[in-house]
Amino acid sequence: MARARFLAVLIGALAVAVVLSITIGAKAVPLADAWQALTAPTGTENDIIIRSLRIPRTVIGVLAGIALGVAGALMQGHTRNPLADPGLLGVTQGAAFAMVASIIFLGTTSLYAYIWFGLAGALIASVGVFALGMVGGRGGPTPVTLALAGTAVSAFLYALTSAVVLLDEQAMDVFRFWQAGSIAARGSEVIWQVLPFILVGLVLAMMNAPGLNALALGEDVARGLGQNVNRTRAVGVAAVTLLTGATVAACGSLAFIGLIVPHLARSLSGTDHRWLLPFSGLIGAVLLLLADVIGRVVAPPGELEVGVVLALIGAPFFIALVRRRKPVRL
Repeated sequence: MARARFLAVLIGALAVAVVLSITIGAKAVPLADAWQALTAPTGTENDIIIRSLRIPRTVIGVLAGIALGVAGALMQGHTRNPLADPGLLGVTQGAAFAMVASIIFLGTTSLYAYIWFGLAGALIASVGVFALGMVGGRGGPTPVTLALAGTAVSAFLYALTSAVVLLDEQAMDVFRFWQAGSIAARGSEVIWQVLPFILVGLVLAMMNAPGLNALALGEDVARGLGQNVNRTRAVGVAAVTLLTGATVAACGSLAFIGLIVPHLARSLSGTDHRWLLPFSGLIGAVLLLLADVIGRVVAPPGELEVGVVLALIGAPFFIALVRRRKPVRL
């Protein structure tokens, strides 16, 4: 019952965050005007702001927050590492390199084309990490080999990206904007492009939850309970890839959500991934929307990108987490 109450509170918090995201910005829109823009628009300036700018921004924020929160919980569960985040599979750097390469070698200029190249790069990078994690092992990749392979691939792709952007000014500008992380200036077309991948990723994540609970007892115990460990790992990697790849391709590098959120969710839901994953998704969405709202109001008339605000919030949390005397039990 306590979990159900916490879940209801998180749903209410998400509703409040959505209202704040729609009404607060460089131009504040009264709640009554926002409601009118949604239900009976008349073409006023507030209608245009709400329908063309705030609604798409809020929706992509909710999707990105849910995706990164769930992906972070999956990643920490599979690696049994409380400091793991979705970028550990090389997804973030794979997306970055693919987008930069598409600009230089194919002349890509459209935001929507960047997303497809970014998603493809994320998928290729994660498959490469998974394949490297299986090299020389018996029975498939382990949490340690996945972490090591992901670190190596991420470092390699980051070096390639840094070298490539020096060759092209446009690529440098896109990479700098993408690296900061933002949910602004994303139209409804972006939402429809990433939505199928995020939905499939969420379905795979929930399918992965029972197997992940068994893996938490140890691989030998999981096999004794009838779990196919390799298949469970493959489904988890696929879910993390889809969720993180779609998000970073559309919004850039949104650091710390996948690291912070699972710890907050675990304190409310416990270690059962059937509850932990939904809690992580809701907290991730709330955190991302609130960080975006803070970024809009702290530096008027401009705004801070949400990735910058998340880094300012997440860095102290990360330091505190590292300095804890007792390790977090996953």
